[in-house]
Amino acid sequence: MSSSSSTSAESADRPSTPDAAPLLAIDGLTVEFPSNDGPLRAVDGVTLTIARGETVGLVGESGSGKSMTALAVVGLVPPPGRVAAGSVHFNGAQVTGMRERDLRRIRGAGIGFVFQEPMTALNPVFTIGDQLIETLEVHGIARGKAARARAEELFDAVRLPDPARRLRDYPHQLSGGQRQRALIAMALACDPALLVADEPTTALDVTVQAEILDLLREMKDRLGLALLLITHDLGVVAETADRVAVMYAGRIVEQSPVADLFADPLHPYTRGLLRSMPGMEEGRRLHAIPGVVPALGNLPPGCTFAPRCPDRFEPCDKARPGDALIGSRAVKCYLHDSPMLPPKGGSK
Repeated sequence: MSSSSSTSAESADRPSTPDAAPLLAIDGLTVEFPSNDGPLRAVDGVTLTIARGETVGLVGESGSGKSMTALAVVGLVPPPGRVAAGSVHFNGAQVTGMRERDLRRIRGAGIGFVFQEPMTALNPVFTIGDQLIETLEVHGIARGKAARARAEELFDAVRLPDPARRLRDYPHQLSGGQRQRALIAMALACDPALLVADEPTTALDVTVQAEILDLLREMKDRLGLALLLITHDLGVVAETADRVAVMYAGRIVEQSPVADLFADPLHPYTRGLLRSMPGMEEGRRLHAIPGVVPALGNLPPGCTFAPRCPDRFEPCDKARPGDALIGSRAVKCYLHDSPMLPPKGGSK
């Protein structure tokens, strides 16, 4: 990576906010896609903050809205989708509604993104080196020989063997783990303050998964990054995150410090996820959550998890619960809120 003096100088150039202010603040974010039956909410009223240097895990089943939330943060919602409500603030600046030219400055330079599929995220007709050097040049980090030297430093930092040679390789010449390391190098190229890693261990074998997670932890600690780790694997969250947000059908249903969530999950969906993890209790049969995630065009009128919930009772079918606050935790569940009161947070 760059020398410590260079990193410090570049960090000093970033606009600063008070220490108490979160680095990333998502408030009531809603993403909609048009359909013949009306707008479908892929992300519905999501509120989440990430502090400087903090690792937050965003977990849930496939299709729960995790990746779409992350794409909305950096203005990459695929058309015809759109951010219909809510706001995103990064480092004190409002990102929602920002011009594309300004968004490009934040992508990479402020927020680094490790995409879910390294083979499709990399352009197959350009060398890995060309793609990394382009990132450095577009953001004004380095050009020419200096950019190539910086690219070699980055590849060495993410432990890609023979980095000078790898710069000349095409994506198909690298293994899955090597491609993921190359993507991490690209995400770190401009010294971002926040790294978003979307399912960074998908389709990798167990040994390589562990290596990639170790690398992310090492880079986070070395560079003082905040990390948003998107995954369906609670085991990954247990090993990596400080805090966790659990998503279901476009909504965050529980937020908690990691240790508290594993010791005492509050939402029935979270309990179901934990019971379905192998190895949680020796000799115990794996539990399967009955049913499937509801289609966005056919959500139940009350709690979206109610049709699958073993603790379902009368208020659950009438209205969506708001956030019940329990210490440093929040949960959308009538088991922790008075059913006689209206929801506190609407769909947030």
